[in-house]
Amino acid sequence: MFISNTKEERNEMLKEIGVSSFEEIISSIPKKFLNPRFNLPEALNEMEAYNKMKELSAKNKIVKSFVGGGIYERYVPSVVKHIIERGEFLTAYTPYQAEASQGTLQAIYEYQSLMSNLYGMDYSNASMYDGSTALAEAIKACVSISNKTRILYSSLINPKHIDVVKTYFANSKNYEFVAIAHKDGQMDITELREMIDDKTACVVVSNPNYIGIIEDIEHINRTAKEKNVLSVCYADPVSLGILKTPGGAGFDFAIGEGQSLGLPLSYGGPYLGIFTCRKEHLRKMPGRICGMSVDKDGKRGFVLTIQAREQHIRREKAPSNICSNQALCALSVTVYLTLLGKEGLKELSIINHNLANYAYKKFRSNGIKPKFNKPFFNEFVIETDTDPLELRKELVEKYNIDPGIELSRVGNEFKDTMLVSFTETKKEEDIDKLVKAISESITVRK
Repeated sequence: MFISNTKEERNEMLKEIGVSSFEEIISSIPKKFLNPRFNLPEALNEMEAYNKMKELSAKNKIVKSFVGGGIYERYVPSVVKHIIERGEFLTAYTPYQAEASQGTLQAIYEYQSLMSNLYGMDYSNASMYDGSTALAEAIKACVSISNKTRILYSSLINPKHIDVVKTYFANSKNYEFVAIAHKDGQMDITELREMIDDKTACVVVSNPNYIGIIEDIEHINRTAKEKNVLSVCYADPVSLGILKTPGGAGFDFAIGEGQSLGLPLSYGGPYLGIFTCRKEHLRKMPGRICGMSVDKDGKRGFVLTIQAREQHIRREKAPSNICSNQALCALSVTVYLTLLGKEGLKELSIINHNLANYAYKKFRSNGIKPKFNKPFFNEFVIETDTDPLELRKELVEKYNIDPGIELSRVGNEFKDTMLVSFTETKKEEDIDKLVKAISESITVRK
């Protein structure tokens, strides 16, 4: 926090402290640890600043983006922004006297209800930092419940999410992370069955997976349950408008990234992590859970039912110390889903899927080969037969199109491939331009 002070106020404070300057206060700090003075230009007045910003903004380049991989460009109705910018929502912080904050608790309760219904699970918490930390916390819960140390996960989960999960467990060498290979773009269930042993804490899968393909989540969960192993599904919330829910498939924990539900891209956040679970695992859920009750007069009221944090219970029993307020992001999701409704979300999912299908056929008809012939939701992998990073750079510079994500980090078999994504913000004409640009660039390179 910065509080401006006049020169007179600063001199008065220095005199009270008993020093002649700020430099004297920090004189004991070696100079090599002090930042040099910034060479900043002279201050501008308001009109000059406005003109300068206008000049800089003219340098912006509008690029049509087909980048996905878990975070998507989506249309957010303007009413979402107008509602969350109301003062009582925008300035609210964590309610330490929870029951005195009925509006905040009700908003959280509505969010939890929506997430539980969307994922087909019994309970949802009041959201987490993002999808990757929600995944890490779900695996932590499985480890705590099972008291086992082996985590089996699909090799087609977002590799950055796996990095976050492993960071959570970095201070202990007792845990073993084993990636289950894929077979034609889906988790190899035969290998999964062979890899489950008496040390396995959980099986983790994402649906659709990182390369866009829909997994057989019922078969995966059934395989885990045959061996008495807990199961975790990381699911794209928009896809649940048409795909089977993790709860419907029998998973113990279901998590996801809520950015697609009314949050802008905003250069990386803030986003929120969706965390849901079955009733029997409620006490292992991190964060807050709001409930609805009645007061002494029989009137409806909202309460903070569970606070499984170390501030409230013994540290060794606390699942997590997630305590930053994500309620504003959760409110955005709540407003967005309320506007769409059940049928609206289904329609949105179908639009995404239909656009991706159109693109898939368009690529094939133009000689660009999709890597897999498996069911997908709104993104899939194409073979570029050239360096995808160079191709991406060329398309941005030449056509103002960002075609997608290079996938070499997922595995050696994804060399010279690209993940392309399609959402409701694109039209068929945009896809035609994308396919034409990629086709022309690949032909020239060959």
